[in-house]
Amino acid sequence: MEYLPRIADRTLQDRLEAFGAVLIEGPKWTGKTTTAEQHSKSVIKLQDPDQREEYLTTASAKPSLLLKGNQPRLIDEWQDAPMLWDAIRTAVDNTNGAPGQYILTGSNTVDKTKIQHTGTGRITRMKMYPMSLWESRDSSGQVSIKELFDNPNYDIDGMTGKLDIPDLIKVACRGGWPATLNLNEKAGMMIAKDYVNSVCENDISAVDKKQRNPKVARLIMRSYARNISTIAKKTNLLADVTASGDISVTMDTFDDYVSALEKLFVIQDIDAWCPAIRSKTAIRSMPKRSFTDPSIAVAAMGVNADALETQLKTFGFIFEQMCVRDLRAYTSDFGSNISYYRDRYGLEADLVLHLEDGRYALIECKLGSREIEEGSQHLLELKRLIQEHNKTEKQVPLREPDLLIILTGGQLAYTRPDDVKVIPLSCLKD
Repeated sequence: MEYLPRIADRTLQDRLEAFGAVLIEGPKWTGKTTTAEQHSKSVIKLQDPDQREEYLTTASAKPSLLLKGNQPRLIDEWQDAPMLWDAIRTAVDNTNGAPGQYILTGSNTVDKTKIQHTGTGRITRMKMYPMSLWESRDSSGQVSIKELFDNPNYDIDGMTGKLDIPDLIKVACRGGWPATLNLNEKAGMMIAKDYVNSVCENDISAVDKKQRNPKVARLIMRSYARNISTIAKKTNLLADVTASGDISVTMDTFDDYVSALEKLFVIQDIDAWCPAIRSKTAIRSMPKRSFTDPSIAVAAMGVNADALETQLKTFGFIFEQMCVRDLRAYTSDFGSNISYYRDRYGLEADLVLHLEDGRYALIECKLGSREIEEGSQHLLELKRLIQEHNKTEKQVPLREPDLLIILTGGQLAYTRPDDVKVIPLSCLKD
């Protein structure tokens, strides 16, 4: 099977050149092991059924023996032998921190009581996300998010995307799971459903060895899916979970399940951006509900591509999830983070993309062309409020947005006369 290059390849290579070991974290089924294998010169897979018992016995007796091999050495599913963490830290110390020695991949279900040290300065962590449209070759890649920030003269006019609305619905339902790319459309749609089943039936309990009810997990994920891309209160989500009367869930239990889903990188809520441009009480500060991949929401709701073609309002929220996933992937090596802005007066920016150096973009996600004007006005008004704030706040002025962007489900990129960039998601890349 052909290996499709990932944005994480560059991040991993950069980290290997600076640190003794790299731990790749992220949702399962995102291709962490496959990507790590492209950069390793020897591999040990702790879940190999033919070698597993021998590996675990060796790890308990003398873990340093498992570290022998050409470097970088990949240790897959390292959490099965957590004592390897300290062994790797010691091995890096013994070489005065020489870079590029080890790569670790695996889940977040590790017994931390068997780890003595954090590994700070020796073992660095990087996150790997499901495949973006560019990585899965569903984006033309004609518009670069990096160029948008770095080049004021970057001309996007006339750039085109690869997908129309029905196509976007299909790739959202399929998700960014590498395993789907060599399957036919019907088979590919089953991967996300199996992912949700696996999370609810197994992973939700395995993540910290605490038994949880699969039915409760499924109801919570369905409630999240129904409220995706909104700032629904926890009390509303809990009421949704218990609405049938078949099951009783307390707020503490709800929080426990959500925390487990966060550890599994299934849920990745988006925090609010709260600049002091209006009364603080006017700014919504609750997190926006979000999954790591849009297909999780589709599978949890139990809908399909045909149904979503007649429910474009619902798909608009799922489209925003796809925008979030791709922006996270495209800027994963920029030291970025994503937030949102919304106040009680109806002014909003669906997403705020912050780079490590302080630059940021205000972004609206609009599926259709009829919504572009409204989205542009929101972004321009938010920029105006920041400018007005800075006229009176001389001590600590707010940085003005570096970019105003509308991400659309259309197929043509252009810059409006007011300098708002209208960009199809299916022509974007890192």
